[in-house]
Amino acid sequence: MPRPGLDEVLIRVEACGICGSDVHGFDGSTGRRIPPIIMGHEAAGTITAVGTNVTGFHEGARVTFDSTLYCGKCEYCQRGEMNLCENRQILGVSTPDFRRAGAFADYVVVPERVLYHLPESVEFKEAAMVEPLAVAVHAVAVSEIQKGATAMVVGAGMIGLLVLQVLKDAGCHSVIVSDIDDTRLKLAEDLGATVVLNAKTVDVAAEVLKHTNGVGVDVALEAVGSTQTIRTAIDSVRKGGTVTLIGNVSPTAEIPLQAVVSRQLRLQGSAASSGEYPQCIEMLARGAIQVKPLITAVAPLEDGVRWFERLHSREPNLMKIVLAPHLEHA
Repeated sequence: MPRPGLDEVLIRVEACGICGSDVHGFDGSTGRRIPPIIMGHEAAGTITAVGTNVTGFHEGARVTFDSTLYCGKCEYCQRGEMNLCENRQILGVSTPDFRRAGAFADYVVVPERVLYHLPESVEFKEAAMVEPLAVAVHAVAVSEIQKGATAMVVGAGMIGLLVLQVLKDAGCHSVIVSDIDDTRLKLAEDLGATVVLNAKTVDVAAEVLKHTNGVGVDVALEAVGSTQTIRTAIDSVRKGGTVTLIGNVSPTAEIPLQAVVSRQLRLQGSAASSGEYPQCIEMLARGAIQVKPLITAVAPLEDGVRWFERLHSREPNLMKIVLAPHLEHA
């Protein structure tokens, strides 16, 4: 049983989502899950013990928590850019520089500064989706969306489908979504996409121009991270538009430099989240974001290996798997 430090709390984990990065840790393809490590960073639960210096939370409180364990003291933290913290650690991640046990466990310890209260109306399995939702909210925030804007999401995976909903809530006039999976595109349609395009069967950029009177969208958010999908995003925005890069499955990618420069496009990176958790919890509480359609299954923790294997094999129609160490309470 882990013990909380002076400024920490002990949390009984009620739900923890499997992230794509955890699957990459499972097969060793990432350098950020060096064994031995308890993975898991998309989680929520109930406080069972508090450190002596903790004042804002008590035993029995329902909480979720930021996966970025920022220091709160460096220059970036002081500017409110906790995602860029000089001393940051990530829950459930181990690198040559740090190792931090995560939430695929019965209990986990986290510092008070990353905790957020959960309203009773938000179920634990929904709260386990706050972390990926925060990534989506942050990406839309740095894109500086104007009300009535036209937008595009390249990639209808978990983050892309959340970005779609955040864009709609931000007042976008229309949101086009592209992917190569018809099942995911149908889900995007159900969640409010104005137009869905299968990149396997149509020229996406050409279709986007058709739907925008030959102009292109104001902003494209790329949630895959490959040369081809980045090119699609760049080719789909209007002159002077913005392309926000969220996906990072590839360490490098080529960009059509002359198109970016001659059309004065803005390329914007988006890293994790930076304090958007309260906004995300509020959006879930008022029903602005639907996460239940994105949860494929809630399973006991002991079934985790089987679900990791299914996700790793790229079994079709699997979205978010939530593991619940105490399933009867999840």
